[in-house]
Parts: sequence; structure tokens; C-alpha cells
Amino acid sequence: MTPKQCLTARTLLNWTPADLARAAGVSVIMVRNFEAGKFEEGRRALTLMKRALEGAGIRFAADGNDDAVRLDARSSS
Repeated sequence: MTPKQCLTARTLLNWTPADLARAAGVSVIMVRNFEAGKFEEGRRALTLMKRALEGAGIRFAADGNDDAVRLDARSSS
């Protein structure tokens, strides 16, 4: 997941940084720093954020394409 994908996913869910932080069990600062590109990939928080978004119905392209983020039609967010 890239920072742009994270922001796009939150937008699709109509989530604030605080919503994602709460769902992922991370700090709001962590979400904001990641989206601003001030975050090292591979950290546990990134995995937690991605899982939270996927759990809410977000699907990411396997190739990391920034535009390949969608909300699963079966999601009831």
C-alpha cells in the first residue's frame, strides 16, 4: 500500500485519519505521517492499517498502482 492508496481508500470509505487509526490500532500521527510520505514501509503499523482498510471492503491492486484502489461492491460501509 502506498501513501496515495491509503488516502484514496480512506476517501472511498469516508474515513478520517482518526477513523483509520482507531480501526487499525495505531496513532493518528502514524496515519498522517504515512500519507505524507514520512513513514518507513515494512513497519507493523502499515500492515495494521492495510488490514483495517481491507476489512472495511477496500481492495488494492497487487502491483501497487496508486489508482488501483476500490471499494468492494459487497461492502456495507
